[in-house]
Amino acid sequence: MDLKFVQTTCPYCGTGCTFNLVVKNNKVVGSIPNTRSPVNLGKTCPKGTYAYEFVNSKERLTTPLIKKEGQFVEASWDEAIALIAEKFKGYKPDEIACLSSARTSNEDNYAMMKLARGAFKTRHIDHCARLCHSSTVAGLAAVFGSGAMTNSIPDIEESKCIFIIGSNTFEQHPLIGRRVMKAKQKGAKLIYADPRYTPTAKQADIYLQFKSGSDVAILNCFMHEIIKNGWENKEFIANRTTGFEELKAVVMKDDYSPENVEKISGIPAAQLREAAEIYAKAGTGALLYSMGITQHTVGVDNVKSTANLQMVLGYLGRPGCGVNALRGQNNVQGACDMGALPVVYTGYQKVIDPVAHKKFEDAWGFPDGIAEGANGYEVTTLINVLADNPGEIKGLYIMGENPMLSDPNLHHAEEGLKNVEFMVVQDIFLTETAELADVVLPATCYAERDGTQTSTERRVQKWRKAQDPPGVAKLDWKIIADVAAAMGYADQFAWETSEDVFNEIAELTPSYHGMNYERLEKPEALHWPCPETDHPGTPILHTQKFATPDGLGILSPLEWKAPAEVPDAEYPFVLTTGRCIWHWHTGTMTRNSPTLDTEVPTGWIEINVEDAKELGIEDKELIKAITRRGEVEVPAKVTEDIMKGVMFMPFHFKECAANKLTNDALDPIAKIPEFKACAVKVEKIKEA
Repeated sequence: MDLKFVQTTCPYCGTGCTFNLVVKNNKVVGSIPNTRSPVNLGKTCPKGTYAYEFVNSKERLTTPLIKKEGQFVEASWDEAIALIAEKFKGYKPDEIACLSSARTSNEDNYAMMKLARGAFKTRHIDHCARLCHSSTVAGLAAVFGSGAMTNSIPDIEESKCIFIIGSNTFEQHPLIGRRVMKAKQKGAKLIYADPRYTPTAKQADIYLQFKSGSDVAILNCFMHEIIKNGWENKEFIANRTTGFEELKAVVMKDDYSPENVEKISGIPAAQLREAAEIYAKAGTGALLYSMGITQHTVGVDNVKSTANLQMVLGYLGRPGCGVNALRGQNNVQGACDMGALPVVYTGYQKVIDPVAHKKFEDAWGFPDGIAEGANGYEVTTLINVLADNPGEIKGLYIMGENPMLSDPNLHHAEEGLKNVEFMVVQDIFLTETAELADVVLPATCYAERDGTQTSTERRVQKWRKAQDPPGVAKLDWKIIADVAAAMGYADQFAWETSEDVFNEIAELTPSYHGMNYERLEKPEALHWPCPETDHPGTPILHTQKFATPDGLGILSPLEWKAPAEVPDAEYPFVLTTGRCIWHWHTGTMTRNSPTLDTEVPTGWIEINVEDAKELGIEDKELIKAITRRGEVEVPAKVTEDIMKGVMFMPFHFKECAANKLTNDALDPIAKIPEFKACAVKVEKIKEA
């Protein structure tokens, strides 16, 4: 028997846990802890524990598929690649769009960005960060000069007080939740704000239950109390920030007194005062947030408000502090770093900057140049264009994304995708989106490749190949290189290994410049920025100055605004959405993992006990949830753990897809949809 253990990095959330895959006779059959990991210290959550189960699922794609007369037929790689090249050669650059992926490696995302801008000459490339943390990138970049988590995961446990808002950390990022518990064991306090009494809430010293969409008001109220009582860090404000007087003029309005914010948020004024005082007097405070902050039409304002609070208290640039945006997907940070966005190349070098444009044009050496130096469509804008202006975008190439479950207002998204003349989907399963494609290409999963991904804390870590892929499935970057070669650009994609791709990334990306595969072998890997090969990496950002032109953090005076859609007589409840511990995003991998799928086989809608009684709804009763965009039949979960007037649905389940209901109204800057607040009604299902 041939038995070996191969260390790799988890393909699920952005924490970046590592474990060892158990390989028997060249097939992955299990996983065991990796105790050397500084991130998870040998522990894994349920998803990580069973991350091997989907690898050899019988549902894996094994060969290219081409749709003929409405049905998929198996095809050779040569046939599929030739068809793709022929079709895309026939389109103008602005008639093509590409969607990259937070699930795939840095190498794959870089290759897709290069294919889009170099081979297709299109400016339209984006990925699902648009749907989860684009407001983090935009908001933190605007105030700090860098749109990433400021601190490391291990130093969370050095905090004296941790404030979590917009993140059910103990379910969404359990191993980060473990660091919170380690801090509590050392005496730290935990303040938690959420509409639901989640597992995270159960560990809190102060739990603030609030109405979804009141985040700016709550954060302004904290600052109101802090400044009113003289608890602000005057030295930090004077030496490290700009704009304090303008901020103060807004937050000190009576609108943001605890009594008025109680009316907006539902949090008792006394609780707001107590939480603000405890957080301000801690001396070392870490703020953690996730999509509960970002997925709003005011997502950028929400993010800037978290930064305002941390700057006012001087909780930046040292251990146990920071604005810690917890990324939802394994490589959403890396996909952004790789320039899989419509406005930047790698390392956030702006496409509209002539110097950056020339740098990449010269380095890549395309004989006919690269895409114009102009911003392209965000994925949310793209879907609207597809639906409302059929024919403007004719060719769509999607790698590892499933917008048919992940996008808001799914009926609208489906309408748009069906308008595409020619669509390619590259994935490991035949997803709901792949079913609409003209060509489907079988890719490899994390266990079948070497490569890198970048976690939420900017730690760049390795995947290591544990087995061969099924059938004739190929590496994502290799498929992209084959498409580029068929388009006439073989020389520009002449990589032999994943390491070759990474070396090109490092050459062109200042924050990755000092990294290579050899340096990434050590257990702690490296945090960017890592500008030189002798640089140790940067676990904590902004220790001396911010990345803004003058080195100062920018305080932003912000007024609270209500969500785009609020309850009324017809739709009297607020609907919010999120994840559960057993599943991940669109369920493509977890629902093909028998242990996880058995644990939670379908979705639900949480309804407060009092609301359910008034509606005559029983626990586990199949009911109908309806918004202005659609309706779904879904089991009721009657519980005291959700605020009266608020309802919650997980978004993993296609049979009761929450995103048939969610609002596609967008933040004007980040173009992120308002997944976290819309108006909903529920009805009993009438018997036939």
